[in-house]
Amino acid sequence: MHPLYALELDGSEPMSATAVKAVAALCDRTEDAARAGADVPVVAVHVTGAPDHGWAGRLDVMLVTKWERALRRLERLPVATVAVARGDCGGTALEAFLAADVRVAAPDTRLLLPRDATATWPGMAGYRLVRLAGVARIRRAFLFGRPVEAAEARGLGVVDELTDDPAAAVAAVAELVGELSGKEIAIRRQLMFDAATTGFEDALGAHLAACDRALRQGAAAEAETL
Repeated sequence: MHPLYALELDGSEPMSATAVKAVAALCDRTEDAARAGADVPVVAVHVTGAPDHGWAGRLDVMLVTKWERALRRLERLPVATVAVARGDCGGTALEAFLAADVRVAAPDTRLLLPRDATATWPGMAGYRLVRLAGVARIRRAFLFGRPVEAAEARGLGVVDELTDDPAAAVAAVAELVGELSGKEIAIRRQLMFDAATTGFEDALGAHLAACDRALRQGAAAEAETL
C-alpha cells in the first residue's frame, strides 16, 4: 500500500487537533490524486487502541465537530477505503474503522464504545454501529459499553473479514476494486447510504441518473474502440 494513501490511528490517544489534521491530510492527498487521474485503488486506515476513563473531559464540542467532519470526508472519498483493526479499538480508532467501506480485524480485536463520566460516548460511532448491525443486536454495546469481540462483530456484519495478515487483506480489497472507477464507487456508496432512509419514489431519480451516467460512459468507451 502506498504510504501516501494510508494512515495509522491510535485510539488510546485522546481526540485531538492532530488527529483531525491527519485524517484531513489523507483526504486532501486522495482527493487531489483522484482529480489528477492518479491510480489509487484503495485508502487504508490501520487502527488500534482505546482511551482510558476520563478521556472526554479534555474535549470540547468544536473539536468533536471538526473530527466528525473529517470522518465524513473519509467516508465519502472518491476511492474505496479499507480499515484494519487489531487489539482493543475505541475512540478515534473505532470511529475511523466504522467509516470505511471494508472493515478487516485481527482475531484479538475488541470494539469498544468508550465511556465518559456518566455513560457511553454519544458520538457517531454509535450511529454507525446501529446502521450496520441494527438496534437489537448492538443495544448492550451502545447503552452499556459492552465490548464487541471480533467473531461477534463478524457475525453482526460490522467486520467483513477476520485475518492475521492485514497487508494481504488490503491487497485483496485492492484486487476486488480492480479497475473500477473511484468516483463511480463514491456514487454507488451514496446510493447505498440513501437506500436506508429514502423511500422508493424519492430514490428513483438518483438511481436513474446514475444509470444514465453509466450508459453514457459505456457508449463513450465503445465509440473510442471503433
